[in-house]
Parts: sequence; structure tokens; C-alpha cells
Amino acid sequence: MTENPIKKAIERCVELLPDGKRWQVMEVCGTHTMSIARMGIRTILGEKLRLVSGPGCPVCVTSEGDIVRSIHLAGLPGVIVTTFGDMMRVPGGGKSLFDAKAGGADVRIIYSPTDSLKIAEDNPDKQVVFLAVGFETTIPSIAATVELAGKRNLSNFSILPMMKLVPPALRLLCEHPELAIDGFILPGHVSTIIGHQPYRFIVEDFGIPSVITGFTDRDIADGLLRMSAMLASGAARLENSYARAVPEDGNSSARALMEQVFEPANAYWRGVGELAASGLNCRNEYARFDARTHFELPDGEPPEPPGCLCGAVILGKVLPTDCPQFGKSCAPENPLGPCMVSSEGACAAYHKYGFSDEK
Repeated sequence: MTENPIKKAIERCVELLPDGKRWQVMEVCGTHTMSIARMGIRTILGEKLRLVSGPGCPVCVTSEGDIVRSIHLAGLPGVIVTTFGDMMRVPGGGKSLFDAKAGGADVRIIYSPTDSLKIAEDNPDKQVVFLAVGFETTIPSIAATVELAGKRNLSNFSILPMMKLVPPALRLLCEHPELAIDGFILPGHVSTIIGHQPYRFIVEDFGIPSVITGFTDRDIADGLLRMSAMLASGAARLENSYARAVPEDGNSSARALMEQVFEPANAYWRGVGELAASGLNCRNEYARFDARTHFELPDGEPPEPPGCLCGAVILGKVLPTDCPQFGKSCAPENPLGPCMVSSEGACAAYHKYGFSDEK
């Protein structure tokens, strides 16, 4: 029987690393977390190379306060809330958007932000608010939607800005005194937009090896092999294992559209707190499309639900299986936090594929 080349490549990663240390590498992206869990890579790596999840799931890093504000919006009369499906079951303040919908709120799942414009045009007597959650991957499509709303002079469409930028979160992870991250597997989808340059500080300022990679079995195996080779040699480089999709300068047209519609703003991340210039708000010429200018929304940032370790999981401080609630009082059918709900959530990945780490 021919040996599985992917399994052999992952085993080679372990062979390359010197003994005497448990190396810790963070896969930043939630899609990587799901792919790695599906492939059973953590089991093959064993104890020498520990993969931890990072803040690469946009739903998971959405703050408790933003979830509460989203649910509050859904309960207002004359409002239609549009959202991606992952947001529907995220709990906030003891309820979710699904609960709000069950109680009579008009909440609609859409597949593209521009779907919201058609809903607004079909419902001129209602205010349509899109819950704008996402990283650099989806922000250009949100920007295009806002720009198109301006061209159509839609007065009954707005967004609740909850967008996040990945590089500021990576800097925080590099600077965090409690984290010991030896390397980063960087997000492929985000990198198609921002390119290489925004990551260079990881290597140049902190000396942490980093690899951009894709999501197939071969992509992840190649990314981990590159990472292990750098860790073994003591080298710190930024390498691109996803060159077929990620050019060095990313997508300049997409970035230009983002910059035309949005400007940097402080943002609150679950488990992290407020990060300067890590979010986006509408520029003055598009400010009328910010739902916060039309509705009075709850202020502040309430704590995470009691017993929920989502914030610690997002930072790579603990594995999902370290949480005493995992698979018990917190499961997909009754989640305490977004990491168990989102299709890119670390807790959801561990629960679905049954991985348990050796302590």
C-alpha cells in the first residue's frame, strides 16, 4: 500500500524539529483551524509541535457588546436586519438573532452584502441594516455595497460596522507577555487582499517565522514543512506557500475600494479588548450609511458569558478542550460563545472532529 504523502510530510515536520522543546505555532485563520482538524494533523504532530488557534474567525472576535447591539437592532420596529448565517446563533445578553427572529423580528440570512440593497429597494417603508462582520477578505464587498447604496441614493439602508483588520491583532499577539508563539501560519484569504508587506513586522521586529499558506491538504503540509525547517534552523523569514493566489502586493483595487469608503477606527475584539486602528468606520461622505447615526444602541462592552473561555481560545492561551464547559454545557446546540457556533470557530472544529490534546 502506498504511504499517504500528506501524512508523511506532516511526520517529516516532527522529524525536523530538535528535541527538548514543545514548539508552538499559531494558525491564525479559522478556515485553517477547520482544515487542520478535519485532516487530523494535530494527532500526527503529537507533543513536539503544538498548533493553537488564533483570532482568525471574524464572528468569534466580534465583541459581546456588538452582538448585543445587533440583537437590539433586530428588535426595533420597522427594521430588517440582514446578516451572514454564522451570526444567527451567537449568544449575546442571553439571547441570539435566532431567538429575536422567533420572537417576531425580521432577520434575514443573506449570501452577499449586496443582497441587502435589493431588500431595501423592495421594502421602502423599512430600514434595512446589514451586520458588517468580516476581515479584509470580505470588507471590499461591503465597501462596494455601501458605494452602490450611495449611487442609488438609498435612504433606508445602513450597516453596523463590526469589521476587523488582521495585522493589528497579530502585533498584539507578538507583544503579548503571556504567549509563547514560535511561528505563525498566516491566513491565505486575507493575504490575497493585503499581500506580504503588512506581515513583515512579525519577522523584522519580533523574529518570528511566518508562512502564508492555502487550505488544501498539500497547502497546509507544505506550510508546516516550511515552518518546521525555519524553526529547526533558527531562521525567521516570511515565506509564501500560496503564491498561486497571493501576489506580493495583494489586490490593490480591492484595497483602494476599502480605503475609499472606510477609514481606520479603534475596535473592540472579544478576548483582546480595544485595539487602536484595528477596525473600520465609514468615511464622512458615507457616514449616512452607518446605522449608529440613525439608531440609539446599547453602549459599553459587557463581559463574556460566565464560564465561556472563547477569549482565551482566540488568543491561543488554551485549547478548546481545556475548557470545562466544552462538549457539556457548551455544545453546538447550546453554545456559550461564538467559537462553538461559527463555521470557522476553534471550539466548533474540535467538537466536530473530536480532537483532544495530550496534556
